[in-house]
Amino acid sequence: MKLRFLSCLLALVLTLSAFAEGQVKYVFYFIGDGMGVNQINVTETYLAALKGRIGFEPILMSSLPVVGMVNTYSATNGVTDSAAGGTALACGKKTKNGAIGVLQDLETPVSSIAAWAQKAGKAVGVATTVSITHATPASFYGHQPKRQMYYELGQDLCKSGYDFFAGSDFNRPFTKEGEPSLHQQAQEAGYTIVKGYKEYQKKGRKADKLILLQSDAQNEKLGNERVPYGMDQTKDDLTLEQMVRAGINYLTSKENDGFFFAIEGGLIDWACHRNDIGNVINEVLDMDKAVKVAYEFYQQHPDETIIVISADHETGGLVMGTGPYELHTDLLKYQRCSIDELKWLLNEQYKKAPKKFTWTAVEKQLRELMGFGSGITLNQKQSDRLQNRWNAIEKAMQDNDKVKERINDLCETTKHILSEVAMISWASGGHSNGYVPIYAIGPGTEVFQGRIDNIEIAPAMAKIAGYEAE
Repeated sequence: MKLRFLSCLLALVLTLSAFAEGQVKYVFYFIGDGMGVNQINVTETYLAALKGRIGFEPILMSSLPVVGMVNTYSATNGVTDSAAGGTALACGKKTKNGAIGVLQDLETPVSSIAAWAQKAGKAVGVATTVSITHATPASFYGHQPKRQMYYELGQDLCKSGYDFFAGSDFNRPFTKEGEPSLHQQAQEAGYTIVKGYKEYQKKGRKADKLILLQSDAQNEKLGNERVPYGMDQTKDDLTLEQMVRAGINYLTSKENDGFFFAIEGGLIDWACHRNDIGNVINEVLDMDKAVKVAYEFYQQHPDETIIVISADHETGGLVMGTGPYELHTDLLKYQRCSIDELKWLLNEQYKKAPKKFTWTAVEKQLRELMGFGSGITLNQKQSDRLQNRWNAIEKAMQDNDKVKERINDLCETTKHILSEVAMISWASGGHSNGYVPIYAIGPGTEVFQGRIDNIEIAPAMAKIAGYEAE
């Protein structure tokens, strides 16, 4: 009787899956760059610790009904980079590390699910918290042998004809040859460029094709490469949540039969490369806010929408535990800015008033922004390490040489101490071959359960949505 019931259930699932193919109009594809299983785990462990208990507090993305795990190796390396990882996720093809939208021979172009959606008559959007010509977003439109070919990737973006882009900016919008800037080329290709969410609301909705970027002031500070980390944002900063809201609003206004929307939480990877644990948690939560926006849309169109969330690779070799069988992730609530922001703040403080840049002033910043001495009690060895870093800063100020480097060294020590007190360890500042998760909801998405390879995701999504994979 039980076997008969299971057979009937399987038949029902297969029938529903077959019905779903080609019926889905709206596709959300989230990629948490660097987001391995433990990046999710530490975030949920932290949220539980804030409530005073051991365990985990689920976030939205990991609460979706379909859960699986994904292999991430590239065609040439056991550990992938974001270019090969992005190409696998976007195009369903393995390639060489560093290559975008081309096969291992570095010449044969491969098309992405975004292009398949465009051919199927769908509106197409790509959004990211980093540069729109960075490796992962570029994998949905670009075809270049090297990910560092930012100018050429920007030209590929302009040629794509996709409807909506959002991110910090073009990474390198100019060349030395005197060719027109990528901003100019984008405008010539029919794109309207708006800066910030407020300007989008005023000018962007009626544009034929749209590129949403952050303000020039933030680009000047951050070098075009990223938006501010979630924990450093002010009310005027462009956020991933706003990008998704703008993208949905814009893409649904197009006279197309649905849309495909690729969205990258790119700064999870950056925070992991820096082993900045409080920042990692906040970036995962920042992406989860963006997922909630898509989920709200799904709730309005549950029979026509799928949401798929995965990652290109894990970054940092993050492990919860350093030997003793305990964790203190709740202490990370005292970290109030990223380590990058701490470096910027201390260097600016020194530049503006070098004579007032004292250990007392630095200690105050560490207390207010990192909780050292105010929530987090340091042991003697940790205090001595910070003091030694300050002594090196004092010497550099006397010599008027390498002050910035010595300030940055102190901030690096600060981040290591934060991981130590939380009982978090890191294998490296690079990528690993750890499994990454896949979460999904919507018709037909049960195909993503279990263990799969990253090149299986895009073709399976295309089948569900009725795109012709190439």
